[in-house]
Amino acid sequence: MTSMTENTGVRHGAAPGSRGRTTIADVVVEKIAGMAARDVRGVYALGSGFARSMGAMRERMPGAGSGKSATRGVSVEVGELQAAIDLEIVVEYGVSITDVAGEVRENVISAVERMAGREVVEVNIVVSDVKLPAEEEEGEERQRIQ
Repeated sequence: MTSMTENTGVRHGAAPGSRGRTTIADVVVEKIAGMAARDVRGVYALGSGFARSMGAMRERMPGAGSGKSATRGVSVEVGELQAAIDLEIVVEYGVSITDVAGEVRENVISAVERMAGREVVEVNIVVSDVKLPAEEEEGEERQRIQ
């Protein structure tokens, strides 16, 4: 008599977490980093003035999506174990830029390492603008003129 056995590829006794592979897309890490950066007090916006203007125009177009892009001003390189993150931020006038940058860096590292399980090897921050109290958003001004 011959017996047939089927190899299902399941390693009996192996932990469930080691049975397969998890891949995390770059955009997922970009969104995590963007949200974590926005949560820091003193961060007015992410992205350069041009990127914010283009985003504001896109938001007004019907069917083009709603809300501000969570990935605007964020770029990442994600490997299997590590991630590197570049952020472009606008800070509010009167805050300590170095303190805000430090808090952004800590918040982003904590969020990405906790949620994505990737070691963050660097968070580079470019402060591209300062939001002055007297400055009005271009969108707000345009809405009044219409």
